[in-house]
Amino acid sequence: MTETTDVRPGEELDNIRLIPFLRSELHGFENEVIIEQFPAGSSNLTYLVKLGSEEYVLRRPPFGNTVKTAHDMRREYEVLSKLSKVYPPAPKPLVFCDDESVIGSEFYLMERRRGVVVRNRLSASQLPQVHTHLAQRFSSDPDYQTDVCRAFVANLAELHSLDAVAAGLSDLGKPDGYNRRQVQGWTSRYRTAKTHEWPELNAAIEWLNANIPVESGASIIHNDYKFDNVMLDPSDLTRVTAVLDWEMVTIGDPLMDLGTTLGYWISPEAGDVLLSMPFNPRALMESISRRQMAEMYAEASGRELPDLLFYYVFGTFKIAVIAQQIYARFVKGFTNDRRFARFDRFVSVLGLIASNALDRGRI
Repeated sequence: MTETTDVRPGEELDNIRLIPFLRSELHGFENEVIIEQFPAGSSNLTYLVKLGSEEYVLRRPPFGNTVKTAHDMRREYEVLSKLSKVYPPAPKPLVFCDDESVIGSEFYLMERRRGVVVRNRLSASQLPQVHTHLAQRFSSDPDYQTDVCRAFVANLAELHSLDAVAAGLSDLGKPDGYNRRQVQGWTSRYRTAKTHEWPELNAAIEWLNANIPVESGASIIHNDYKFDNVMLDPSDLTRVTAVLDWEMVTIGDPLMDLGTTLGYWISPEAGDVLLSMPFNPRALMESISRRQMAEMYAEASGRELPDLLFYYVFGTFKIAVIAQQIYARFVKGFTNDRRFARFDRFVSVLGLIASNALDRGRI
């Protein structure tokens, strides 16, 4: 149920300006304001705002952000305002603030959703006592694990089936030429943030730029869909209660979205370091293969999966770039979060994973 902590040093909010703003926007409440932080995120920062018995979630860009378009709070707010009306897992945004004098950046407030975020091995402590038996079932019952994964994948397929025009989101992205722009854009981002030479990653970049397929279609895509960004019902882990972190949502090739999801799906042969990362659902990854996840998507969406190797390698490369950007922020002193001190090793390993997939010729 996404535990909160005290706000990390260097990531505090200016309560002197924030509290009066909240009071003006939320009907003049007089209760004590308590602000805590959701510590698991690695890009936009997320805080829990407690106003008496009411709870809200505040989202703001990371400190040291120099590329405003990469953390566009207004865009995220406006997308969720429309998407939450047609896609129940999308949280409803409530208040947007473009006055950067309040906390030093734009931000928005949204409703708080509750549920279980599956990381590593689900423990009984993450579930209400009445449902603790599900933790054991989740860890040991292959059929239940398959059902949880199938629901997770079906929820992605549901997002891809939405009518963007009816939702008022048709201008969210430009689907024509989307795949080429993505490969070229992430290549450029990697080179801008690069701190080391990784030959395997360079080889993957060269292969991707030479093997870009025509788009398989166009749909609303999340672009960072993984278990770490999904909340499940603690009484029924096969029901998604929320999808979080919509900062990269757009309209594009749905198989690019699937490729990112598959890129996050670490196989046991990748080694203990990646499998045991706290944001990885290890119990599921040890039981269900990446190929099975792709087959679940094909069944749920009714789509064929051509060029799956390309989409998987691209997803793996994109995740490596995200890790590299985070590591570069740490190296440059824009964040003191020690979690990011060794992100360079993830960049290296992800490059090897992409290279090995290309050598095998399959995901």
